[in-house]
Amino acid sequence: MSEQVDAAAALKGIARIEATARRRSGWYAGYLWLFAAWQLVLVPAVLLWHGPTGTLVSTLANALVVTGLSLFATRQPVVPHGHGSRHLRVIGAWAVAYVLTLTLGFTVFTDSVAFAASAALACALPAAAAAWREVRAA
Repeated sequence: MSEQVDAAAALKGIARIEATARRRSGWYAGYLWLFAAWQLVLVPAVLLWHGPTGTLVSTLANALVVTGLSLFATRQPVVPHGHGSRHLRVIGAWAVAYVLTLTLGFTVFTDSVAFAASAALACALPAAAAAWREVRAA
C-alpha cells in the first residue's frame, strides 16, 4: 500500500512541475506576436522611407527591437521543448520573405504602398502563424 501512495505522490509532483513549466513557457507566443507586429512597422518604413535618414532610423529601430526581444528571451526561466529548431524555422521563413520583399520592393515595386502593405503582412506571417500554434498548443 505504501508503494501506491508513494507512486501517487510522485505523479502529483510531476503533474505540478509540468503545469508550472507549461504556464511559464507561454512567453514564446508573446515574443512571436511582438516580432510579427514589428514587421508591420519595419517593412513599410524600409520600403517607403528613402535616403540616409530613413535607412538610419529603420536600422537603429530594428536593432533596438531585436535586442529588446533577445534580452527578453534570454531572461525566461523555461524554454519550450524543441524551441531551437522551431525558432530557426520561423526566422528562416521570415528571412526568405524579408529578402524577397526587399528585392522586389527596391527593383520592381518601388514606392508602391500596396506592395509595402502586403509585403509587411507576408513578413509578419511566419511569426504570427507560429504564435498561433503556440497559443493553441498551450
